[in-house]
Amino acid sequence: MQSNTPQIPGKHDGWLMYHSVGLFPEQEAAVRDALAQFASSWCAPGLKRWDEGLAARQRVLDDWARLVNADSRNVFAAENVTEAFGKFVAALGPRLKGRKVLIAADCFPSLHFLLSGLAGTFGFTLATVPLAAGASWVTDEAFIDAWRDDVALAVITWVTSTASKRADLDRLVAHGRKQGSLIAVDVTQGAGILDFDVTAPAVDFVATTTLKWLCGAPGTGLGYVCPALLDSDLVPQMTGWFSQPDPFNWDITRFSLAAEARRFDTGTPSLLPFVASAPGLAWRLSEAAVGLRDYNLRVCRALIETLDAKGYALHSPRADEARGGSVMATLPAHVDPKALEASLVEAGVVVDTRGRVMRFSPGVLTHDSIASRLAALLPD
Repeated sequence: MQSNTPQIPGKHDGWLMYHSVGLFPEQEAAVRDALAQFASSWCAPGLKRWDEGLAARQRVLDDWARLVNADSRNVFAAENVTEAFGKFVAALGPRLKGRKVLIAADCFPSLHFLLSGLAGTFGFTLATVPLAAGASWVTDEAFIDAWRDDVALAVITWVTSTASKRADLDRLVAHGRKQGSLIAVDVTQGAGILDFDVTAPAVDFVATTTLKWLCGAPGTGLGYVCPALLDSDLVPQMTGWFSQPDPFNWDITRFSLAAEARRFDTGTPSLLPFVASAPGLAWRLSEAAVGLRDYNLRVCRALIETLDAKGYALHSPRADEARGGSVMATLPAHVDPKALEASLVEAGVVVDTRGRVMRFSPGVLTHDSIASRLAALLPD
């Protein structure tokens, strides 16, 4: 297996922001080429602009399906993860009424905002598993303890954005099936750096964005719905001409929903974010990305050693199998997070903070000297 270790320093050799925006070699040129091809096609004096634009969008959906071992008919596009979840939850409709939707307090906040707003509309109770006092993440045990047979839908955050804590999906899904619950997974912080298979264990819904480890552009949300649900009475609350088997049917007396997940489309689809995201997904599925997780783990271990030596409290699980692609640490009380963040960026090491937690996410462009560089730059 390739090591994919970047040996030549470049302008992004201190990039530790894969939890936010993913980069890959020659990305700027690849995205420019993709957008230039779109511009040429869109502005050409012919009738193929829509065919070529929709084909570019479909390539992203096909690559997303391939990445998570899904059939392309079972994936759909959205603007972002929140919208994808919103479409799915709204389509469940009566299945949720009078029951609970379960989520952990360390979920991505946007999903909690969404579900809080939908609870009254669809008549479900949003049950939030809290963080224990002083804890950095909600444990799988705490989530399971709150997961009983009154839970219609459980929303699992595969890897948290605040601690890079990785959920044990095998264990959680096995428990959820015993409770008779539907299971949705937000894979945003893990997709592209960890292997994920929608069939192992089998889940009902998955969503991500092409940002972060998939090295795409904002505006590209991706969803998956299991075939059994699509075969049931899963009816979107919002529909449009692209929800149909034939989008070019304009007979308003014979509307019907597409059998596949494309029923979650609405009106004229967005194309540009998908065009800009296609190179990142293609790179991730190429031979060039082989060994990415091994390299990420090696650099993460070195970062943990540096943080330990500096006396920082680790805010992420220490075990590799319990952690996503990031390492996070609590800054000492005497350190100003924003001031340190700015000084590191000035030194060419790009990180960010959430409160007093600093986040480090090494990827393919991060040079393997990053831990030793941080040892010299971080205050004790």
